[in-house]
Amino acid sequence: MYPTPSFLSVLTIVSAVIAAPLTVDCQTGNSISCTSDWKTDSVKTPAVQKGPKAIYFISNNPAGNSIIAMKVGADGTLSEGSSTPTGGKGASAIDGMTNQTAGPDALFSQSALKVEGHMLIAVNPGSNTMTLMAIDAANPTKLTMIGQPVDTMGEFPVTAAISTKNKMACVGNTGAKAGIACFSMSARKGLKPLMKSQIAFDIKQTTPPVGPANTVSQVLFNSDESMLLTTVKGDPMKNATGFLSMLPIHKDCPATQDTRSSPAGTAVLFGSAVIPGTTDIFATDASFGAATISITGTPTVLKKATIDGQGATCWAAISPLTNTAFVTDVLVNNLVEIDPNDGKILQNTPLALATPGMIDLVAGGQMVYVLNPGNGTAAASVAVMDVSNRPAKMVQNFEAKGGLKDSQGLTAFM
Repeated sequence: MYPTPSFLSVLTIVSAVIAAPLTVDCQTGNSISCTSDWKTDSVKTPAVQKGPKAIYFISNNPAGNSIIAMKVGADGTLSEGSSTPTGGKGASAIDGMTNQTAGPDALFSQSALKVEGHMLIAVNPGSNTMTLMAIDAANPTKLTMIGQPVDTMGEFPVTAAISTKNKMACVGNTGAKAGIACFSMSARKGLKPLMKSQIAFDIKQTTPPVGPANTVSQVLFNSDESMLLTTVKGDPMKNATGFLSMLPIHKDCPATQDTRSSPAGTAVLFGSAVIPGTTDIFATDASFGAATISITGTPTVLKKATIDGQGATCWAAISPLTNTAFVTDVLVNNLVEIDPNDGKILQNTPLALATPGMIDLVAGGQMVYVLNPGNGTAAASVAVMDVSNRPAKMVQNFEAKGGLKDSQGLTAFM
């Protein structure tokens, strides 16, 4: 389980910069040339839509990972779509409190798969690979693998991000070989490494990792896609400080080294989202709730939202309709809305679900979609929440065929 909020609330995390940023020509250092034909074709971006056309999560099945796609109707509700093999295997981490397979938070991460434009990437934790798929615009539940799954240069990949501006996909590994790696992204040929080796995180983990503390949480790009951000959870019980990694991107190439710092007042940084119209991010912290963090210069907490009664607030999404953040808790079935500008909690809506375990979520149109993998006693489902008015209202709880208690991630094609 997650460390108790009462214990973590007394911690003071001192900001410490571990390494200075360095940008280099991709012909030298740890980088590989970014000017090859892998970068010459464009990645199409669809026209802006009012709401998603499909949403996706990974089955994370150890026997063979698949992407579960669901159709989204004009009213925002879900129906069956498709199941597409990734060519890799799923896997689950180990719960450090029980020494048993973790669940429903099987990967201790956000964004196990990600969509940008007509491209989808997904991690395969059990085979240390990442898969690139093309989305059919006419039928977005139809996915076609591009190339073959690529080695992520580390072990136990759990989170992925796409930059259409840089035609780049990056991944976070959290096993015995933890770190981040980036790849060029071609609509014709697939993924190709932009590094000779990953940028390593010395978090002294195993494969599979034991957590959720002391694991990689999420990779995402900042607002102008000039930097890859990675949140890494600390482990206060072992005096291990969590951190935010920032990797500059220069001329479509990742730098050879990141900078790392621990924003004061944070301990277990987890899921994040870029706040529209700003350079700030909104990040959850399982020790207290969530925070708005400035990443200009040394990362600094601007606003803090402490959620009373929370168990482990870990996942975040910002609704384009409300311009507010929504967060979920793996231990408490509540959807919490927060104003990232002032940290004010706007609503805390309980959901009547068969099992606890609300994890990854995505916002689109007037809906917020929340994955609930369950605990094996009930089918994995996606709750569809109408957030156009307060309180938010659950209009559907859709049981997705192919979903498992190990299922992870949630992303949308707009």
